[in-house]
Amino acid sequence: MMEYIHELADWPKLTWDEAKLSALLADVRHRQGRLLGRMEGLGFLFRSEAQLSTLTADVVQSSAIEGEKLDADEVRSSIARRLGLEQAGAVLAGRDVEGIVEMMLDATQHYTQKLTRERLFGWHAALFPAGRSGMNRITVGAWRPAAVGAMQVVSGPMGRERVHFEAPSAEKLEPEMNAFLEWFEAPNAMDPVIKAGVAHFWFVTIHPFEDGNGRIGRAIADLQLARADGTAERFYSLSSQIETERKEYYLQLERGQRNGLDVTGWLEWFLGCLGRATTKADETLSGVLQKARFWEKLNQQTVNERQRKVINKWLNGFEGKLTSSKYAKIAKCSEDTALRDIRALVERGALIKNEAGGRSTSYTLAI
Repeated sequence: MMEYIHELADWPKLTWDEAKLSALLADVRHRQGRLLGRMEGLGFLFRSEAQLSTLTADVVQSSAIEGEKLDADEVRSSIARRLGLEQAGAVLAGRDVEGIVEMMLDATQHYTQKLTRERLFGWHAALFPAGRSGMNRITVGAWRPAAVGAMQVVSGPMGRERVHFEAPSAEKLEPEMNAFLEWFEAPNAMDPVIKAGVAHFWFVTIHPFEDGNGRIGRAIADLQLARADGTAERFYSLSSQIETERKEYYLQLERGQRNGLDVTGWLEWFLGCLGRATTKADETLSGVLQKARFWEKLNQQTVNERQRKVINKWLNGFEGKLTSSKYAKIAKCSEDTALRDIRALVERGALIKNEAGGRSTSYTLAI
């Protein structure tokens, strides 16, 4: 019977073909740099909005990979509150949401801090505040105990699960995780993006916890990617792309377990996935850039608080066409004041008056 990678004599001395990865790595680094450069040109408010959208997607999709559905509004509200942003407290988040948000922000915002067993235990406790996974009580904030038996890594719906591999036994976890953490924090000449891919694969192979290993493994990858970027600001979501490619993700993890110590195939997929994540971020954040350009032009003259409030609401997903009565309701002013504000915005080219007149007069944003 073929051995799993962690059963090989030279484990965990992983190898890969740098020549095969060089072009992919160069492409990913170029995409990351270009994206970060575009975001750097934005003001604080727009960078914050972009980061809030990215982190929300990261948290929601990382849980979705494990079959858990989180309320995106709760996630967004929790992140905004912790980052001190304007949207804070809009929606009350549950303990399950608060826990994974706390873990993800600790990984990305404090990326310079050392990764230790105590920090991992804290992440795990945050993920399972009630000490349960679903209906089952689990060991929280500690490596999985021998009593739970063999740890199989599976995916798929209940009753139709696919077993991808079996992790090391509980008795081996202490030396396994000591070796991993020592390697993770040791200085070396390895490209930091490659290190993110190796770290995720290595951690998931060990699977040290009873549950939550995938989410913690992706948080470790995000921590290392933040180190690679040299910034706590996140503008692309690896987890969102992994969720899109979930079937291939598990297939690549499975293949990597039975291919000797060479993880070139896994790293090729990881770098490709990361490249696609940055490309998608470019598309997703184009709306933020469009808003920034709109405000840059509009702010050349004074904009009153009523106008700013209405335009921001529109830019953030206002449904339908704008009328003076809708403006008055949003801005909490009289219709006469609303009409004066609207006319001023039309004169400045910020609003366009639609063809229908009279009581049907409406406006659209010139963006």
